[in-house]
Amino acid sequence: MKDDSRSHPFRDSIMDARAAKDLPDTPQARAPAYRLAFADEGFMMREELRPVRLQLELLKPQLIMDERGVESTVVMFGGARIPDPAHKDTAKTPVLAELSRYYEEARAFARMMTERSMAAYGREYVICTGGGPGVMEAGNRGAHEAGGQSIGLNIVLPHEQAPNAYVTPDLCFNFHYFAIRKMHFLMRAKAVCVFPGGFGTLDEMFETLTLIQTRRMKRIPLILFGVDFWKNVVNWEMLAEAGTIAREDLELVSFVETAEEAVEIIANWTNGHA
Repeated sequence: MKDDSRSHPFRDSIMDARAAKDLPDTPQARAPAYRLAFADEGFMMREELRPVRLQLELLKPQLIMDERGVESTVVMFGGARIPDPAHKDTAKTPVLAELSRYYEEARAFARMMTERSMAAYGREYVICTGGGPGVMEAGNRGAHEAGGQSIGLNIVLPHEQAPNAYVTPDLCFNFHYFAIRKMHFLMRAKAVCVFPGGFGTLDEMFETLTLIQTRRMKRIPLILFGVDFWKNVVNWEMLAEAGTIAREDLELVSFVETAEEAVEIIANWTNGHA
């Protein structure tokens, strides 16, 4: 982030935070009440400060991405447990081992989109993943192999969510709030690709679908990799037949098997329709 872009003459917060550490050691100076509010971790963690923390999580990635020149993204959702095909023998189930082919498709897709992005100075169609292992790693890896930048939106979890080694370090973020993380996934998205995954992937997919269906966001390509997987996991036709969704809502998603198919859909997308 920029160092000193102030347009005012006042002493800045960094200077005062440093000065506050050099105070004489007295009972008054040691008291929590005396700490600068913005530098007081205990105060910032209070229940009443949740609205401020929500705002900070929205603002910090926004400022950094603006400063890095990120104008639009291609979001990749997918399972953290899907292995690199080279390590498919480590998969927890035979199905996960079989799904490892989508790791390679994710990697190839990210590489192809990043090559296109770099032709436009790397500002548009920047790959954005959840920053973890599996399909997320494949996405960041493909972008890295193409020589471009990519984003990782990590979240603090008890498992599976350490940043993968391929996220661009200056675009590797960490979140506490799922809701704010989801906003950053979609705020700059020009396309969303969903690979086989579990509860988190389903949640992200259906939230995106709901926002598009209800016109809370404009329609963008929503591409599902793995026809058999997604048509077994979700009975799309039954939803339409039951009337719980309109039949035209089925047109909001596209099904593909390969990176090339997905790239073609995005390339041909104009005015909200393929």
